[in-house]
Amino acid sequence: MLIGVPKETRREESRVALTPYAVSRLTRLGHTVMIETGAGAASRIADEEYESVGAQVVFSSEEAYKRADIVTRVGVLTADDLDLLKEGSVICAFHHLAMSPRAVVERLMELKATIIAYELIQDEYGNYPVLLPFSEMAGQMAVHIAANCLTTRPGGRGILLGTVPGIPAPTVLILGAGIVGRTAARYAQANGARVIVLDENLDKLRKVSLESRGEVETFVAGADRLDKLTAVADVVIGAVLIPGTKAPFLVTEDMVKAMKKGSVIVDVSIDQGGCVETSRPTTIDKATFVVHDVVHYCVPNMTANIGRTASRALADALQPYLMSIEDKGLAGALRDDPGFGEGVYLYEGHMVNKKLATTLGIDAVPLRQLTSGGK
Repeated sequence: MLIGVPKETRREESRVALTPYAVSRLTRLGHTVMIETGAGAASRIADEEYESVGAQVVFSSEEAYKRADIVTRVGVLTADDLDLLKEGSVICAFHHLAMSPRAVVERLMELKATIIAYELIQDEYGNYPVLLPFSEMAGQMAVHIAANCLTTRPGGRGILLGTVPGIPAPTVLILGAGIVGRTAARYAQANGARVIVLDENLDKLRKVSLESRGEVETFVAGADRLDKLTAVADVVIGAVLIPGTKAPFLVTEDMVKAMKKGSVIVDVSIDQGGCVETSRPTTIDKATFVVHDVVHYCVPNMTANIGRTASRALADALQPYLMSIEDKGLAGALRDDPGFGEGVYLYEGHMVNKKLATTLGIDAVPLRQLTSGGK
């Protein structure tokens, strides 16, 4: 199998899909891995490190895309990337197609592309093994970012996300008790904050309570509670995830207006559209903006700021799936592992993801029907 790793084209994207360690394992099994020159540079990985473990360094994105059987990348495809794809391309990435223009999806269908989304791949228990480490990293980062944004220079309240004797602890409100939310709750609690977590799922709230030994407050989500809690929060962390579709707006603009001056919103859900009405995507170099005297941090690819760690986590999570494809062929790997199949938006140009199909008004074809005859 020939695996292509192009250099990321998205602004300030420092992550790379495969590390030298991952490449060494793949090349020892007889795979050919093509790395576009400079693909790992932002993660402090030199071309020579890839070459030393058997990778071929190529000098154009076109070669990495058009010669490869499978392309492994990180970020969403740009318009320029689409022009590099060959018919029948297999592209693995954090695609977030629910947020892509319809024209992009239609172009991928015309190209008979197979689109495998890291954020949708599941294991036998319904967990998201590729997304998981990114959710854990984002949860930790959200607390660090909030602490910085609360300081005076970015426009924050000038308070410490921690404890000082005689001074009340700041309040951190977390929307969502999934991996991002639970991780953020642990780190905010460890910093000494008063932490409140909202979710509709009682089982998830129970996990938060058990992990914190009852020290984190938990509430079933509701508009009336959100109204009251956002008004007293120093930090709101949006950690809502509905895989394959847009996040709902939970925090309205009126709620933002009623928040304390200099309070902070970290909308981790922004890669799925955001869960705060006043959120809009930002970049790592201009990460924040202020609306109604509230500091907003809304970077969709926030783990790109820890590119080396994030790249290692992604490469480790991807290896089992790449090896399964080599062993069984793409059709066989998707057919034998239904959780892997859940990660497919398009298969050979056919829409197979029901949520995206409903959003776009397109009929979905069952993936098993398309993979039933092939290796």
